[in-house]
Amino acid sequence: MRRTGKAWLMFGFALLLFVSCAPTDRYVIKEFGSFYIGGRPVTLSGLPTREIVFTKGAPAMKVDPNGDFEVEQMYVQYMLPADQKSKYPLLMWHGGGLTGVTWETKPDGNPGFMQYFLRTGHPIYVSDAVERGRASWARYPEIFTSEPFFRTKKEAWELFRIGPQDSYHTDPAKRTIHPGQRFPISAFDQFCKQSVPRWATNDAATQAAYNALIQKTGPCVVMVHSQGGNFGFQAALAAPDTVKAIIAIEPSGAPKTGPDLEKLKNIPILVIWGDYLDKQALWQRLVPNIDAFAKDLRSKGGRIDWVQLPELGISGNTHMLMMDENSDQIASLIQEWMTKNGLMR
Repeated sequence: MRRTGKAWLMFGFALLLFVSCAPTDRYVIKEFGSFYIGGRPVTLSGLPTREIVFTKGAPAMKVDPNGDFEVEQMYVQYMLPADQKSKYPLLMWHGGGLTGVTWETKPDGNPGFMQYFLRTGHPIYVSDAVERGRASWARYPEIFTSEPFFRTKKEAWELFRIGPQDSYHTDPAKRTIHPGQRFPISAFDQFCKQSVPRWATNDAATQAAYNALIQKTGPCVVMVHSQGGNFGFQAALAAPDTVKAIIAIEPSGAPKTGPDLEKLKNIPILVIWGDYLDKQALWQRLVPNIDAFAKDLRSKGGRIDWVQLPELGISGNTHMLMMDENSDQIASLIQEWMTKNGLMR
């Protein structure tokens, strides 16, 4: 992958100084709220009724699963700063098996990306995608057509590149980490409490909800992580005049190469990678696909910055770099990129 050259590299080093866009210590929220978006009405019939005791000591109640329901909706929480400094709201989309908590307070108790970018003057919209967190589930197999699956702590430890293959152990004292890695190890088990079930058959509903969110907010900047990457790129393809920029943090998917990518050529895109990508087999397969997308988009005149943090002297970052100990340093890099691309007032 062709990088953006020495100018970008020097720009990256300059970010380490945290000069012009460091967040203020205090901020005022003008409005705070939430809403649901997307989804569809469904009517179920022909299902058996049964009796359930909801509370110990209470009489059994008849439960009838037949009737009308709303399903496949997405939950969105928003925070609007009193002193807005960005031109557009920042939409934060999480990865697979996770929820919007990805962007909130970090597992070690320190402020996360949500707080950082709110303090720097961005209206923030953090979502729980279809099937995740407060978006809730729907019946299987009547609505969700496949069963849920769950991520083990071992998979999170190794896939998120906290430690090498087969380095996870049930006993925290016996786990092995990558040398120099920046995830707060003492908070790993706390992080795993964020994991939620996921389904392999709900992408179309999820994409529809994200597309609807963009239509509701209007012009916006989309920040995506991992599985959220392809949803963000596809949403931009569906509304290229509305998505003003994409910040893709270790995306695991991207659109296929081809003429359709012409729609993205005027949207500035930042792709950020952490460390140890060559130490994990899945990422060795995933990154080339994103690389091919980026090369094809650039060949069409696309505006894409591909940043590997170790090349900027920022080492030790895991897949969950927004939770790593140096997350503010990375947020500052992103903030400077947004300023550079005319996204601030």
